[in-house]
Amino acid sequence: MTSYPLLLKHLWHTPLTNASHQEIVYRDQLRLSYHQVYTRIGQFVAALAASDFRRGDVIAVMDHDSHRYLECYFAIPMYGAVMMTVNTKLTPAQIAYTLNHSGAAMLLMHADFIPIIENIRTELSGIRKFIFMTDDAIMLRTSLQFDNEYENWLTDHTEDFSFADFDENMRATVFYTTGTTGAPKGVYYTHRQLVLHTLAAGMALAAPAARQRFHSEDVYMPVTPMFHVHAWGIPYIATLLGVKQVYPGRYTPDMLLKLIRKECVTFSHCVPTLLKMILTAAQSSGVDLCGWKIVVGGSALPQALAKLALEMGVDCFSGYGLSETAPILTLAQLNTLNGAEDPVTDDALSALCCAGRAIPLVDLQIVDDTMHPQVHDGQGSGEIVVRAPWLTQGYLNDPEASTALWQGDYLHTQDIGTIDRDGYLHITDRLKDVIKVAGEWVSSLELENALPWLPASKRLP
Repeated sequence: MTSYPLLLKHLWHTPLTNASHQEIVYRDQLRLSYHQVYTRIGQFVAALAASDFRRGDVIAVMDHDSHRYLECYFAIPMYGAVMMTVNTKLTPAQIAYTLNHSGAAMLLMHADFIPIIENIRTELSGIRKFIFMTDDAIMLRTSLQFDNEYENWLTDHTEDFSFADFDENMRATVFYTTGTTGAPKGVYYTHRQLVLHTLAAGMALAAPAARQRFHSEDVYMPVTPMFHVHAWGIPYIATLLGVKQVYPGRYTPDMLLKLIRKECVTFSHCVPTLLKMILTAAQSSGVDLCGWKIVVGGSALPQALAKLALEMGVDCFSGYGLSETAPILTLAQLNTLNGAEDPVTDDALSALCCAGRAIPLVDLQIVDDTMHPQVHDGQGSGEIVVRAPWLTQGYLNDPEASTALWQGDYLHTQDIGTIDRDGYLHITDRLKDVIKVAGEWVSSLELENALPWLPASKRLP
């Protein structure tokens, strides 16, 4: 029997069969069907082949959330190359470092980022081809020498490209995290890892009976940059499901609200600050967000913010993960036993705002500094360590940091927390901030909150 490798190209089989006419929308400017996007992916791959790029070459991308970025998510790995998503929030010096460290041979970049690359062009040692991306196909005057404009580059090539099988353990993506000390560290993933994350996270999101779920009738729009951990892996899940996808480009409150209303967006993900911005803008403009579901991560979801969202008809819940974990490890979904029918109760809010329960295939443990597991009783505190089949194997070209990341055959998150009897993970601190007293972990946050109430404390006016 011939083996069937877990490759990203296989995520397209179901949507092309069942949802080929489903829409992929870019802002208020463009509508494409799944069939059209897949055709463009074929043209993209043919263009890479004609440009003499080989399997294993690193192709970097700098764009806002767009249909183009989605095409990059698939075309580059499906060719056998490695997609490097450039964190455009880094300093120019850090961007130059990550492009050089990754070995990027090509850069596809949106016009908005030309000034950044102009300033560091002389520092980029390995890039031999630049492709210009813009919404209107108008080339701007710049000192950079572009080889082509993205749309012209695609249309110059036929879509009749045969996507060959190859080793599922071939690297598919690389990006850089600044969550550690020192220079940004490269995190990388294989086709196999991304497919398994897609299946497990997709199953977890679809599992609830009513609330906090993502299903084939939803309309998806990311509000997390696509350069950040594969936009939490949700574009891959959305494509597999064949749902309508909406990409907002550069984030502005007006555009996000316009698309939510016009395209009937029902599922998104973002950080708490963006959620607050959207809720505030909706209140000011009178936009009804009822029916919108959103996973919140990146930092803790405040209960007050969650309560406001729920009162506005938004079904919000937390998720937890790291750049090193692809990223989803846990989701804070409710059931009928803990408040699914009335999520505004104190207990339900507490569950929605914690890190949540481990998704399928995730082995999540709380350990002390000798790697001894703690009891899941909500009291035993320690570092959160994890195993799953999609976690990064290490940091790119950094064996020392990679060894530290995987001490004891578990990935070390550097987060401190507890797991309660219902399996919910509660994060209490970062390892670098925690205080240890008489062998017990003491949360710096709890200590900070308690200090003003001590008898010897004097409150400042």
